[in-house]
Amino acid sequence: MFIAANQSKRFLFLQGPPGPFFRELAKALEDKGMETHRINICGGDQYDWPEGSVNYRGSLRKWPIFFDRYVRTNNITDLVLFGDCRPMHQIALRMARMRGVHIHVFEEGYIRPDWMTLERDGVNGHSPIERNPEVILSQAKWLPDVPNLPRITASFKRRAHDSYWHYYHVVTRKFAYPFYSSHRQGSLTLDGIGWLIKFARKGLRARQAEKTLKLIKRKKYFLFPMQLSGDYQIRAHSPFGSMVVAVEYVLESFARFAPADAVLVVKEHPLDSSYRNWRATIARMAKKFGVADRVHHIDGGDLGELASDAKGMVCVNSTSGTLGLEVGRPVIALGEAVYDVNGITHQLGLDTFWTQPQYPDAKLYRAFKRMIHAKCLVRGGLASKSGVAILVKSSVRRLLSEDGLPVMPVRELSKEETKLILRA
Repeated sequence: MFIAANQSKRFLFLQGPPGPFFRELAKALEDKGMETHRINICGGDQYDWPEGSVNYRGSLRKWPIFFDRYVRTNNITDLVLFGDCRPMHQIALRMARMRGVHIHVFEEGYIRPDWMTLERDGVNGHSPIERNPEVILSQAKWLPDVPNLPRITASFKRRAHDSYWHYYHVVTRKFAYPFYSSHRQGSLTLDGIGWLIKFARKGLRARQAEKTLKLIKRKKYFLFPMQLSGDYQIRAHSPFGSMVVAVEYVLESFARFAPADAVLVVKEHPLDSSYRNWRATIARMAKKFGVADRVHHIDGGDLGELASDAKGMVCVNSTSGTLGLEVGRPVIALGEAVYDVNGITHQLGLDTFWTQPQYPDAKLYRAFKRMIHAKCLVRGGLASKSGVAILVKSSVRRLLSEDGLPVMPVRELSKEETKLILRA
């Protein structure tokens, strides 16, 4: 239900994903009669939103007062941003809450592809989403099934293009934003060089992956999909701090407690452009723990197929865990994950997972999916023009709707059902 015209909202946008999504979303909100604002905090932001925005060039120390004055002066009612762990976003969130501003946080989709996360107040480890199995089942009774819709067009080149130009302008306009420090770890320049090396080794990586896939085809293997060390999922929502520590923790447990005929496949993250040679690092750790012949690194392969054939999945808190849950495979989350619910994931620790994995309750997971899609996800993507257009449309509907209503209901809800959902 859209808000009435005399209840116009005033949206303030901070950093979004690289590319035009936030600007196009603002235009769509303006078409609905809403007022929109934008504060750029780096050259990449200014490139993505060059007009009708304000450029903040000051220090982190002065940011709280600047942000608060802007919110107060412009009577901001709603704050929109991508990710809630970036230093300047964390400050803005705290200041916004003191002013009673509604907070809307975008993030990569909890369930992929074709969906993005959009939650009130926080995402991932900060998500307010319900994790009590009984409440999930109760709420899901009133929610529609997840719609079976056509796939959304996606292209890696589109994401790469948007990211390249965003970060190019972060670097080249550094003089204009002298105090800005990227939330990303490491050097953006070295990161770019890392991508060039990764592309140069594309053929070798493909051959190594094919060899590994043939090797594990008839073996009982567990799957461990890696995440990016610089991701806040690892830095803020896990006990490890880096993937090196997480890998060592998993390999040591596997060596001590997994059956002698079990195999562990460690899948490298496809967007990892670091200089670390994960193949060599994993081989060295496996040798240290005496399981060199039972641990295999793979940089390639279809994650969905690997998850489907695995005996179980070990995740820190990667959304890839939902691929295993989708096909009824046991999954354990070692960090904070929205899907880490008693009855859905293994709850008895990693050491028992290798021999006594707890399988997901299919009914509970279906209910969880209905709740997640209704309350946390918006349809669309960032990797194509059509995907962004769909994402804009579904995001506008969510941003201008009453809290908690499904974005794309399959059936209309009665007033009584709606009240029960909002009350839960």
